[in-house]
Amino acid sequence: MDYSATANYGGQNAEGLAAMMGAIGLIAGLVGLVIFAFMIFLFWRIFTKTGMSGALSLIMLIPGIGGLIVILILAFAKWPALEGK
Repeated sequence: MDYSATANYGGQNAEGLAAMMGAIGLIAGLVGLVIFAFMIFLFWRIFTKTGMSGALSLIMLIPGIGGLIVILILAFAKWPALEGK
């Protein structure tokens, strides 16, 4: 039996399958990046409305714990927008 790189798997060769998987991975990565950028934009708006610097939303760029830190800041920090009320 010949198990070379040109063997057929369900009617497609290995190179075509690898190219398709690469394209799917690229599209999934781009969609994930757009979603992540939109989340930073949303948290920028939330921090601005609380009276804090919107740049605090960039903490989300810390891998793993960035989102948790942002949520903890929003939960436990004093909001300058509410201090006069």
